[in-house]
Amino acid sequence: MTHLADNIILLLAALLLAGVLSTKFSTRFGMPALVLFIAAGMVLSRFVYFNNASLTQVAGIFALIVILFEGGMQTSIKDIRPIMAPALSLATVGVLLTTAIVGVFARFVLDVPWAESLLFGAIVGSTDAAAVFSVLGGKNIDKRLTSTLEAESGSNDPMAVFLTVSLIEWIQHPDTAIWSLLLSFVWEMGIGLVMGVAVGKLAVYLINRINLDSTGLYPVMAIGFAVLAYGLAAMVHSSGLLAVYVIGLTLGNSELMYHRTIMNFNHGFAWMMQIAMFTLLGLLVFPNELADIAWEGLLLSVILMLIARPAGVFLSLLFARFSFREKTLISWAGLRGAVPIVLATYPLLAGLPQGRLFFNVVFFVVLTSAVIQGTTISPLASRLRLVGKDDAQPSLMELVALGKTDSEFNHIAIDRHMPIAGMQIAQIGLPEDILFTAIIRNKSIVTPHGNTVIEPGDTVYVLSPKSKRDEMRAFFRSGKGKVAESNLPIM
Repeated sequence: MTHLADNIILLLAALLLAGVLSTKFSTRFGMPALVLFIAAGMVLSRFVYFNNASLTQVAGIFALIVILFEGGMQTSIKDIRPIMAPALSLATVGVLLTTAIVGVFARFVLDVPWAESLLFGAIVGSTDAAAVFSVLGGKNIDKRLTSTLEAESGSNDPMAVFLTVSLIEWIQHPDTAIWSLLLSFVWEMGIGLVMGVAVGKLAVYLINRINLDSTGLYPVMAIGFAVLAYGLAAMVHSSGLLAVYVIGLTLGNSELMYHRTIMNFNHGFAWMMQIAMFTLLGLLVFPNELADIAWEGLLLSVILMLIARPAGVFLSLLFARFSFREKTLISWAGLRGAVPIVLATYPLLAGLPQGRLFFNVVFFVVLTSAVIQGTTISPLASRLRLVGKDDAQPSLMELVALGKTDSEFNHIAIDRHMPIAGMQIAQIGLPEDILFTAIIRNKSIVTPHGNTVIEPGDTVYVLSPKSKRDEMRAFFRSGKGKVAESNLPIM
């Protein structure tokens, strides 16, 4: 037994290291890392028999919680506010249209009844946050487009989950009234949104007020609130994934202590969950079964990429201020990933006759989407002249305070309206025990002296006692000044 445990631990170590190193390969070719993780799982399936769809679903949902939470925290409300309407249209109308179009073709390609074909369309109807964040993260594609795609991928999962669960219920209980499903949709989205905001506000308040012994506990606390939001939302039959994304948005766009520590932890944890989830999903697939549905999967994948997704995008953005070239790129950037595969476990667990068929075809569609679309998004953006300027930000030094000390580091973005903008440090009259330790200016570190002038656009690092946190904030907000919400404070 001990020997088996040692082998499993060694295997996990190999998977983690291979997963981390493979990201260099995936980044170079623009291919989502999920392809390599899934491939690793499929290779392992030749040596390890795994057929537990229930465990895979639980692991997949938990991984989605972490990924969506991290994606929400990375999303700036300032960036997505101008494109909120088209992003929500893509996340709702776009998913409905994609579901309907794919469902019509699946009816004849897979030779299944209409209800089941629409179920297949719902499963592959949403784009995937992990895949989109992974592919777009290192590209300098126009910010307006990437913000739209990221907002869509983060908010369309609840729609896909709702359609999948509703259609399964309809298949199992054909007498279910349509109006009750519509009411259920309003309830799920509305309560999920409210739950995310409420738990998010509570999380911000407690994280900023509680002094824990170790700074490493704050990221764990933040993840705990994300899981809590999902659990509470699911308990009242509302959208847990929407609640998670909203709590991520709330924390990421609030004045949050230990913001950078939480972000760094979430980023690493999300990668770990992606490696574990996609490897587990790969184990659930048997390669010989994929060969049996290769042409069906390839045909439906082509239909999804070239017909259903573009139709959904162009129709849902009919009145949006996007050019034809921009809509074309948005259509092609609709990557499928973990969400469709996780949703494909629902028919399996529901005992539907086509459950295994759907899982294999969905798996094939996701792989082809990730490989073909993922590797061609960047070249297509360049060809369409939609590549923006490289706005690479300087690497800010990491300042960490020990949880048991009485002091903490904060960094503050200096706005031109702040009273201290344009003043020398010696003229500012800093409160006692509050000290400027470093200034980031034009990608360089400036050592602060008495005659150093604080300029708009600077990022000032401040050392202050925890007991004077509110006094320090009030000092920078005095007059017409306002501390940038996304930057204060970061530990």
